[in-house]
Amino acid sequence: MSRFLFVVPPLVGHINPSVGTAAVLATRGHDIAWAGPADLVHRLAGPDARVFPCVLPEPEPENAEKSVGRTADLKGPAAFRFLWERFLIPLADHMAPRIRAAIQEFDPDIVIADQQTVAGGMVAESLGLTWVTSATTSAELVDPLAGMPKVAAWLDGLIEALRGRIADGRGTADPRMSPHGVIAYTTSALLGSAPLPEHVWLVGPSVTDRPAAADFPWEWLEAAERTVLVSLGTANADASGPFLNAAVQALSGMPGIRAVVADPAGTVTEAGENILLRPHVPQLPLLARVDAVVCHAGHNTVCEALWHGVPLVVAPIRDDQPIVAGQVTAAGAGVRLRFGRADARRIADAVGMVLDEAAGYHDAAHAIGLSFRAAGGSEAAADRLEGLLPRAEPPFSGRARGRVQERGQEPDEG
Repeated sequence: MSRFLFVVPPLVGHINPSVGTAAVLATRGHDIAWAGPADLVHRLAGPDARVFPCVLPEPEPENAEKSVGRTADLKGPAAFRFLWERFLIPLADHMAPRIRAAIQEFDPDIVIADQQTVAGGMVAESLGLTWVTSATTSAELVDPLAGMPKVAAWLDGLIEALRGRIADGRGTADPRMSPHGVIAYTTSALLGSAPLPEHVWLVGPSVTDRPAAADFPWEWLEAAERTVLVSLGTANADASGPFLNAAVQALSGMPGIRAVVADPAGTVTEAGENILLRPHVPQLPLLARVDAVVCHAGHNTVCEALWHGVPLVVAPIRDDQPIVAGQVTAAGAGVRLRFGRADARRIADAVGMVLDEAAGYHDAAHAIGLSFRAAGGSEAAADRLEGLLPRAEPPFSGRARGRVQERGQEPDEG
């Protein structure tokens, strides 16, 4: 039995893929622990999950990025700068000593650090441990800053300053792309043909059953010829109002269509009889019963829809979403809208296009779904991690313990 420590941020979409991989490793007899937001990990991975809390100063929201005040009007470079300066770097500073303490107590053979918990990779590298990156979005795999050298240099400076603070400057690896391995939850069918290093492993989505609300009215869908799901994810409630109202207007009264609309902030003011409004929806089981998805191009929602062969209408808001939306359209699996200009007519036209089977969107989505399933998902990710075990560090009493002692932190004996 070996020990695997998953380091995750307080973001649902970044924890869910690791939950599946951790579950597979556990069934193979390995010991699993988490460093991250305890309440959220317990909700997603189960109440018995072993968690070393990396609690944020504020109460843990479902997506903590909202708690730092990023508003809907921030887009493009301004949103990217805000994300790093106000969320990811402070998160890393806060998590670093707690990650170090978790490593000291749990003594992992391998650390799996999400790309947005950059402290996980930095601390693991500084201690001489084997560590792997968990890439829950494909944006970083294609170097989104390749055409913006000044922004890339600015970010490199932030990361190196962070390394000096939390790892005494030890290490040289990009904490978002471990040289030991990168688990990428996608395939080339969606990512495209861009060349990737050999240590980037395209394992496909990690899709596992998640608890579903028992009160969802499944019988409401039975009368529909076609069903459409509309969801902008849990982190975009502040920006969702105009778009969701336009989508409801577009779909209300559309012949043969029933639409399920996720409206967590209660922003929809009026809806037709063929619209089901819910604050939250059981997305995975619902995707098995819908014919199209209208969303913000969040990587998890896109991959889960395509896993089920469902074509998409994507309206990206910010961050990695424009890159993912571009991948969807390049693969022929959906139609892209501009989020700020998506009125009812445009949304209705786009939904009509992806529902038209003669247009090929369904076939493209189905082909990507087949590639996802063939890639192996959680099982393939677990195989890759187990393949690193011969090169993993010995127990904490050895080299990694020495690293902590060099920093003047004597590990507890008990």
